[in-house]
Amino acid sequence: MPSPSNPSDLSPAPFASVHRWPWLRAEAGATLALAGPLIIHNLALVGMSLTDTIMAGLLGSNILAAVAVGANIWAPVFLFTLGVLMAQSPTTAHLYGAGKARDIGHYVRQMAWLSQLLGWSGFFLLRHTAPFMHMIHIESDIIPNATAYLHALAWGLPGVCLYQTLRFTSEGIGHTKPMLAIAILGLIINAVLDYVLMYGKLGLPALGAVGCGYATATSQWLMFSALLIYTRRRALFRPLEIFTRFEWPQWAPQRELIGLGLPIAIGIFMESSLFAGVGLMMGTLGTKIVAAHQIALNYASFVFMVPMSIALAISVRVGHALGRGDPHGARLAGFAGIGLCACFELLSALSMLLFPRLIVDVYTRDAGVAHIAVGLLYVGAIFQISDGLQTSAAGALRGYKDTRIPMIITIIAYWLVGFPLAWLFGIPLHLGPQMIWAGFIAGLTVAAVLLLRRFIILSRTALHPLS
Repeated sequence: MPSPSNPSDLSPAPFASVHRWPWLRAEAGATLALAGPLIIHNLALVGMSLTDTIMAGLLGSNILAAVAVGANIWAPVFLFTLGVLMAQSPTTAHLYGAGKARDIGHYVRQMAWLSQLLGWSGFFLLRHTAPFMHMIHIESDIIPNATAYLHALAWGLPGVCLYQTLRFTSEGIGHTKPMLAIAILGLIINAVLDYVLMYGKLGLPALGAVGCGYATATSQWLMFSALLIYTRRRALFRPLEIFTRFEWPQWAPQRELIGLGLPIAIGIFMESSLFAGVGLMMGTLGTKIVAAHQIALNYASFVFMVPMSIALAISVRVGHALGRGDPHGARLAGFAGIGLCACFELLSALSMLLFPRLIVDVYTRDAGVAHIAVGLLYVGAIFQISDGLQTSAAGALRGYKDTRIPMIITIIAYWLVGFPLAWLFGIPLHLGPQMIWAGFIAGLTVAAVLLLRRFIILSRTALHPLS
């Protein structure tokens, strides 16, 4: 009998028996070991946004609102590119689990080309957003600073796309530790540059929101440079043959990556654009409301990095198991990870219910903004469970390379349920910002139920494939 301390060696028999707990516990431990560095990595990345928000808030509600609006436009563009690039992780995991490490480098080189197509396309889009802000009636005094912030931030998108290509490759082979150190370095650099550029230190002019954008863009390029140096020097990556030769773009592997990544991107875009759409909807209700929304959503996004990281680890664990031909291990990895996410989100919801004022006080000294933000945190506690379940179930499905049906589910949940309800409650019915949040909570809940059901059915089918 295999040892429960090594979940990668789990055989079908124990998982199918009544004594599942030792193997579930061992798999949960293995998932946490893989997710641990990713949690710190992703918390550090959101910490960059948190730092931006705090420093912008100290410059006044107008600068905070400008950074909030800019961030709500940046997020769907960045997350769409991220979704396509995430195809690198399950692709790498399947090849690595099957013992085909030499094939991984080929896909990395092709994804690098694809990342630059996405990065520079997004750069152009982000630098032409002012007409869009006018069209959706963002307050006119917010638009100049929001536009300038996006113009500066756009320079970082090609660099962060290259970083994500190498990051998902490293994650796909189960090596997550380097991203931990690099993200912490990026967080420190971003904070220092924010302070210098936004407030005009070291003899430089105070750039405000523009300085915030340049600080983040510079940090993103430096993070890519650090990971590039690491992957070139570490012997662990040599069997992947990433840097052994040059390749021009090739349609066959890129079509495979796009076929896997585009539905992920559309699904993530549907969710992120729901949040961004709600944020922009808040922008039509006044500066204090949009600032409060940014505070509450920023904290929710910060704690969300834990289930998101676990979901990434679930994809890798499931992919490795399927690569070695172990559907029982893949199903176990999915359930263990989903359970971990649910447990954490319970704790996250409690923090919002018990300590909302302490959370808000970190961000703002404006009593009006703080009052609105506390109310939003109470509502935000409700969607923690739904958001964790839908994220972890989607991560498990990516491990199966199942991305098209989840894409359809997210379109239905977010844009046929979530956004219409948020718009109805907030604009025609004028029920206030809390009810706007209630609308997209409904969308997240529908997504959670349908994605979890999809994983249960797909993983069961993989155990007994049709002959």
